[in-house]
Amino acid sequence: MSFFPQLRKAVASLNPNEVREMAEQRVSIRLVAAQAASYTDMASWLLPEGLSPSKRAEASRMIYLEGEDQKPDHFDLEIYAEDAIAPVGAFIYRREDPRRVVREILEKKEELGLPLARLFPPFREEVCSRLIHKIALENATFSLATALPNIAPMLGLGWAVGEFASDSVILTMNQMRLAFYLGAANDRPVGYGDQRTEVGSIIAGAFGWRAVARELVGKIPLGGGLIPKAAIAYAGTYVVGRSLERYYRFGYKYTRAERRAAYEAAFEKGKEIASGLLDRIKARKTA
Repeated sequence: MSFFPQLRKAVASLNPNEVREMAEQRVSIRLVAAQAASYTDMASWLLPEGLSPSKRAEASRMIYLEGEDQKPDHFDLEIYAEDAIAPVGAFIYRREDPRRVVREILEKKEELGLPLARLFPPFREEVCSRLIHKIALENATFSLATALPNIAPMLGLGWAVGEFASDSVILTMNQMRLAFYLGAANDRPVGYGDQRTEVGSIIAGAFGWRAVARELVGKIPLGGGLIPKAAIAYAGTYVVGRSLERYYRFGYKYTRAERRAAYEAAFEKGKEIASGLLDRIKARKTA
C-alpha cells in the first residue's frame, strides 16, 4: 500500500498546467507559394474540413501569406509550396506526400509539436506517435535503471532512481504525463479533473503489469532477466498511449482483443529496445 503515498508524492511534481500552457503557445506560420492555387492547397491541408468555426478562426490567425502587410517580426515556421523558390533546407509542402513535411518539421522543431498538433490536425498523428514512443522508452530505461542503479549515469538519467521504493510509481506518473500530452495534442481539456477517468484507468492498470514485472526482476546473469522487465514497461506504456490516442481522436478505446494484439507487438519491440540498451551498457563498461 506504499504505492499510493509514493504516487501522491511523485505527482506533486507533475503539473498539467505546464502542458496546457505549452500546447496553447502562439505559433506563427508563413506560407510561401508562387500561385494562388498553391496557397489554397496548403491552407486546405492545414485547416481541413471538420474544424469548428471557432477553431478554424483561431488557427487561421496563426497563418500568414507571403506579402501580407500585417505580420510578425519573426516566424516560428516557414513552409514553401513546390512551385516556390525555397532556400536550401527549407520545409517543402508536397501535395502528393504531405506527411513528409510534417516529419521534417518535427525532426527540426520538436518544441513546436504540441501547439502544432493542437491547432492543425495534420500534425496530430505524428506528434502522438512520437510522444508515445518517447515516454514508453523513458519507462523502459527507468525500469532498467531501478534494477541496476549503478547504470543510471550511463543511461543519462538526471535523477536519483532510489528516491522511490517502487519503480511502478514513476512508470505510472509518466503514463499520466503521457495522458496530459495526448489530451493537449488532440485539443482536449487537460488536468486531473478533466481527465479523471483516464488517470483512474492508468492507476488501476498499474497493479496488473507491476505484479508481472516483479516476477521478472533481474535474476539471470548479465541482465537477461531485465529485458522482459523493461519490455513490460515499454509495452504497458505504449498500449496506454495508443488506446488514449484513439479515444481522443475517435471517441473510443481499444477493445480487449486489440489491446492484447498491440501489447504483444509492443512487448517484442520493447525487448529489442531493452537489449540495445544493455548492449550499450556492456560496451561502456568494457571501454
